[in-house]
This record gives sequence, C-alpha cells and structure tokens, in this order.
Amino acid sequence: MNENIEYPPINILLADDDVDDRFFFAKALAEIPISTNLTAVANGEELMDYLLLETTSLPDVLFLDLSMPRKTGFECLVEIKNNTKLEAINVIMFTTSFSRGVELELKLSTTLSKMGAQDYIRKPVNFNQLKDTLLLTLNNLADKIKLNSIKK
Repeated sequence: MNENIEYPPINILLADDDVDDRFFFAKALAEIPISTNLTAVANGEELMDYLLLETTSLPDVLFLDLSMPRKTGFECLVEIKNNTKLEAINVIMFTTSFSRGVELELKLSTTLSKMGAQDYIRKPVNFNQLKDTLLLTLNNLADKIKLNSIKK
C-alpha cells in the first residue's frame, strides 16, 4: 500500500460518561499522527439517539464505555449490532480496568467479541499509554476503514 496516499480523517465517536476521560481521549487524538474527527456523547441514550438520528454519516469507529448511565455499553452494543443501519460500525469496547481477575476479563472480552465488538481495551492508566493505545488501535483499523470508504 502506498504510504503517500492521503485519506480522509477517521470519524470517531466516543461514548463515555466520564468528563475527564472524554477530555484526555480528545487530547490524545490530537497528539497522534492520524487525522481524525471526534464526536463525543455522555451516555448510552445520547449515543443511540445520535446514531439513530444521524442522517449524513455514521462514525468509522465507536469507542464505547461499558459502564454508562441510562443505557450501558452492553445494551448499546446489542442495539447497534441488531440494527441494519448501524451493524457495520466498528465498535471498540473501551472501559475502566476490570478488577475481578484476568480470567473473568478474558471471558468478558470473548463475550463482547461474540456480540460484535471488534476489540476490548482497558483504559490506560496514563496519558502516554492512552496515545499509544489509540495509535495502535486506529492503525489496526485503518486499512479496514479505508477499504470500506472506497467501496461506498
């Protein structure tokens, strides 16, 4: 693949109820060498309203917090994957550390994958790790996102 080809920005939707997490996510995106457009919502109901009412374009990738008020990330994931308009959205589950043990976290990750999530990421504990995680995740998704946009 030619590295000099210019691609449009990756449209990212972040659903997270934590104001600080949304702030640092946006700040980290601004510091990585990938062109992005970020939209953020603060809870599951707001997310689903946004997705169902959006008439111009859907996000290339959704970073979805599991634990949100009004509607959880689990509930949103099920609704997204059961809706023909939304099912193709790349969903990355992005949540605070799961403190019940590695085995249960692995089961959670497997369950989310079976439900249609592309990945499960535990929120990094520091800003540099967040930047590295976002860069790696977006690079891994970039080819898929670019191929989908070419097919449209």
